[in-house]
Amino acid sequence: MIHVDIFADMTVEELANLDRADRAALQSEAEAERIEAVKARGFVPDEVGPEVPEAPARGPVRMFESVKSYPKGADGFEVKRAGYMGRKTLQRADVFDVMAAKAARHKKSAPFNPSQVAIGRFYRDLVEKHACAGVKCSSLESLSQRGGNGGGEFMDAVLRDRQRIDVLRRRIGDGSALVVRRHRPSTRGSRVPILDRRLVDMVCLEDRAISDVLKAHGWSVRGGSVSSVSQALGQALDRMMGPVMRSSVQAVRFGQCENSIWD
Repeated sequence: MIHVDIFADMTVEELANLDRADRAALQSEAEAERIEAVKARGFVPDEVGPEVPEAPARGPVRMFESVKSYPKGADGFEVKRAGYMGRKTLQRADVFDVMAAKAARHKKSAPFNPSQVAIGRFYRDLVEKHACAGVKCSSLESLSQRGGNGGGEFMDAVLRDRQRIDVLRRRIGDGSALVVRRHRPSTRGSRVPILDRRLVDMVCLEDRAISDVLKAHGWSVRGGSVSSVSQALGQALDRMMGPVMRSSVQAVRFGQCENSIWD
């Protein structure tokens, strides 16, 4: 919730000299500023179209343009815009989008490469999918209607997801982010170590930025801490991809196939 404190910069004497009308006017002005700030959070660009409503509670979003390949001539294809009436659309921005946008504003490259972002999002989706598995066809009546093997296939898929989550977490490891531990004890103070597993979970599952992770563990966001933790997270995401992360590999697969991360 956005709160605007209009009396924060006033001295005790200035507050005492305000009459009821002045206080009411200042409060009305502050409320107008608060409402404008809330509306700004739900701003919808003109390129998206009027059908998308302003929704401040939607959270951060990113605008993108969908494209598709269309036939051209006898054997050719061409890429064209595929949005409704040629418009762009909005997509909920996760923490990786937010961090990349922040880096772009400072004329810097994204802190994580596409492969690291992909495995982070895959881990998030897999954990969320497994957490919601118990609500699908849990009654005997629904299982019987799907046939004799329906319940078994569903449970096999749930167990497979659980095994894959365990594989990814074993690759993360239970140690501390070693890059962070290189700081001198005199600069650490009472800060607590940031475990690799906790670092990955806070960013990928809880959608929290690197600065949020540092603050939650008592670290300052200055002095190279953000860079150190970003490097530690990137290394953890690389480990999650398993043995397929080699310089010669240009693409990996998340299913059971050649160059799969489960090999």
